[in-house]
Amino acid sequence: MSRQILRKAIFLAAALAGISAAALLQSQQPVASPAAEQPAPVQITHPPQYYIWKTAHDAQLVVDFGGLEHFRQADATLAPPQPGENRVVFMGDSITEDWNLKDSFPGRPYINRGISGQTSPQMLVRFRQDVIDLKPKVVIIMTGTNDIMENTGPMTVEQSGESIASMTDLANANKIQVVLCSVLPSSSFAWSPGLEPAPKIEELNAWIEHYAAEKGYIYVDYYSAMKDEHGGLPPALSDDGVHPLPAGFAIMAPLAQAGIEKALKRDGKRGYIGSQSKRKTETPVQ
Repeated sequence: MSRQILRKAIFLAAALAGISAAALLQSQQPVASPAAEQPAPVQITHPPQYYIWKTAHDAQLVVDFGGLEHFRQADATLAPPQPGENRVVFMGDSITEDWNLKDSFPGRPYINRGISGQTSPQMLVRFRQDVIDLKPKVVIIMTGTNDIMENTGPMTVEQSGESIASMTDLANANKIQVVLCSVLPSSSFAWSPGLEPAPKIEELNAWIEHYAAEKGYIYVDYYSAMKDEHGGLPPALSDDGVHPLPAGFAIMAPLAQAGIEKALKRDGKRGYIGSQSKRKTETPVQ
C-alpha cells in the first residue's frame, strides 16, 4: 500500500471514530426540555471593532500586563547617551505612540515610549525598563485617558494619581527631571459610549497640576490650549475626539519643548520635593 493511500485510510478511520464517539456522547446527554433557560444574549453596547480589540487586549494583560516585551529589544540595543546629550523619554499611551517626535523635534535625542491602550499602572510596571534604564535627563509623562476609559478596569482619580506619583518618585530617585502633562480634552469616547469623560478629565488634570506644583515638577497644560466649548477636541485637531491630528501635535510640540527646557535647567538637582516657596512661583507651561 502506498503512503498516500495509507494516510487516506488512517484519516478515514479517525474520522469515523470521531463520529462514533460524538454520537455516543450525544446519546448520553440529558434531553433539554423546551422550558430550559437559555443564556442571555450579550448586549452589544460598543462598535464591533471594539470587541475585537478588547479580546486581544485582555489576552495581552494576562501574559504581559505592563507590556514589557513591547520595547524590550529596542531598549536593550539603545546606546547610552553621549556626553552632553539631553536625552528625553516620552512616556505615554497611543497619543504619545502616534507622535512623530522626529518631525516635531528635529535633531533632538528624544525617545518615544508610548504604547497604545495603556493605563497609568501599566506604565508604572515598565517605567524602570523603558525610562530609568535609558538614562535620560528628562522624562515627559502623559497618561490618564485610558484610565478614564477603564482599559484595565474602573479607576478613581486617586488611583491614577498613585501610579503617577510612583513614576515621579522613581524618576526623582534616579535624578531624572520630571515633566507632567495634562490629559488631552475629550467629550466622548466613540468606542466606549456612556463614560462622559470631560468632567473626569478636568478632575484628573486638576490633581496632576496640583501635585506638580506641590512637588516642584514642571506641568505642561495641553488641555487649556486645545479644548473646545464642550471640553473636547475640536474636529480641526482630531478626527476621533481623542487622538490629535498633525494640527494638534503642532500645538503640543512647543508646549512640550518649553517644559523640557525648563526641566533641563534643573539638571543635576533633586525635584524640589515639598518646597512650599517653590510652589508659589512655579507656573504651568501653557
